[in-house]
Amino acid sequence: MWRDLKPIGRDAATHGYRRHAWTPADADCRAWFKAQAETRGLTYELDRNGNQWAWLGDPSRGNALVTGSHLDSVPDGGAFDGPLGVVSAFAALDELRARSTEFTRPLAIVNFGDEEGARFGLACVGSRLTAGQLTIEAAHKLRDGDGVTLPQAMEAAGYDPYSIGPDPERLARIGAFVELHVEQGRALDLSGDPVGIASAIWPHGRWRFDFRGEANHAGTTRLVDRRDPMLTYAETVLAARREAELAGAVATFGKISVEPNGVNAIPSLVRGWLDSRAADQSTLDTVVTGVEKAAREYAERHGVDLDVVRESFTPVVEFGHALRDELSTILRGDSDRPVPVLGTGAGHDAGILSGSVPTAMLFVRNPTGVSHSPAEYAAEDDCLAGVTALADVLEGLACT
Repeated sequence: MWRDLKPIGRDAATHGYRRHAWTPADADCRAWFKAQAETRGLTYELDRNGNQWAWLGDPSRGNALVTGSHLDSVPDGGAFDGPLGVVSAFAALDELRARSTEFTRPLAIVNFGDEEGARFGLACVGSRLTAGQLTIEAAHKLRDGDGVTLPQAMEAAGYDPYSIGPDPERLARIGAFVELHVEQGRALDLSGDPVGIASAIWPHGRWRFDFRGEANHAGTTRLVDRRDPMLTYAETVLAARREAELAGAVATFGKISVEPNGVNAIPSLVRGWLDSRAADQSTLDTVVTGVEKAAREYAERHGVDLDVVRESFTPVVEFGHALRDELSTILRGDSDRPVPVLGTGAGHDAGILSGSVPTAMLFVRNPTGVSHSPAEYAAEDDCLAGVTALADVLEGLACT
């Protein structure tokens, strides 16, 4: 499975992945998922929001146990973020069938669409729509960098954008969702454990900063006569780093758009996107407020106008202790060594669904801690340990 999926959407120059929503690479990933479902005799289903499902058993019975993740990527992302959870789900099912496991509840494997938000700027679109956390109106307004709207992209890919929306009937079928994911950090590497359990997802969001100045000639305009928004943007980037360090949080300006974007022209507009995350809401508020305050002070100094728009936000997700403890008991077995429980600053579909159904997450060790990069990696032995852990969890939850 890994060998077949690995080349899809991979850039020959960067060796990173560009599996963005509703593109040919995304279509190839979806075709791969459907083929894996059909090969195993599972009932394949595409829901109203473009999420893919592979069912073992009758979903109408309810109390289904669902696992899986996503197949899309960030620009030039790594091979493991998302796909490891989907591949491991199919592999875990294969393992359970090899054990002749008898299921007492329906089981489903899912591929949630547009989890990374790389194309339209909003993460977890597929799961947000399903859970009613993204309105149809707001979804239809989403545009990519080329001005293509989400409905246009879906139609071009052969899907109906006018059927999207909340799916309470589907959520009502789900008794629990368990998502396996490569760890995006080094906690497991430092503890020496191949697999861990998630405790919580930090609150996080994305804010767009629009710095508006005055376009002018780079060679003839005196420095004192300039209204250069790039200066304000640069100082704001440094302010974000300072605020994050002071608060023990993270803040990143990782995307920028410049107009008119000429080498010999002072910009008229610099648009930067801030991603910030913290262990608690109060700390996150402190960081973002501090960054905006500094940006406005710099903007006033340079004669630049500033607008700040919050484009997305996800509050803290504390995974339910009952399900988390059950996973811990299953994985610990007869061992005296406890299974590591760790928080994460990365968002996931499991976090979105947590407000609607019981959810839990398993992490597989990442020896470098690198993620959202072609250097993202997990050793084969650890991936196999993750499959075994997921199989044990599914068996423990779905066969009692």
